[in-house]
Amino acid sequence: MTYKVWKPELTNVYASAQIGDGTTIGAFSEIGDGVIIGKNCKIQNGVFIPKGVTIGDNVFLGPRVCFTNDRYPSAKEYGKFEETVVEDGASIGACAVIRCGIRIGANSLIGAGSVVTHDVPPGVTIKGNPAK
Repeated sequence: MTYKVWKPELTNVYASAQIGDGTTIGAFSEIGDGVIIGKNCKIQNGVFIPKGVTIGDNVFLGPRVCFTNDRYPSAKEYGKFEETVVEDGASIGACAVIRCGIRIGANSLIGAGSVVTHDVPPGVTIKGNPAK
């Protein structure tokens, strides 16, 4: 079994990305250099996952979820990329923004439109801007 990209001509998956069996990726998504995605994940349309993000098994990412990997981005020079981890079974609602350098715990739920700026413990629900 392999993973499925719904519209490969409209989606950018870097060759160095590692994607687990049974994962589906929606159109207009970008899966960056060296990203790791587990098995049986559902990644909706327009999701942005840059270098430095690791996603566990059975994770749901709603439409237009956006991960970051540089806390102090600059047009002139590369910053320090920070790693972000999403543990198994987490669900992240549409249009959530995930700041780099955090861990989202197993089976946690992040509400749509949330801005996540800190670690999320396993099994909790957070929402808002900033998410609490």
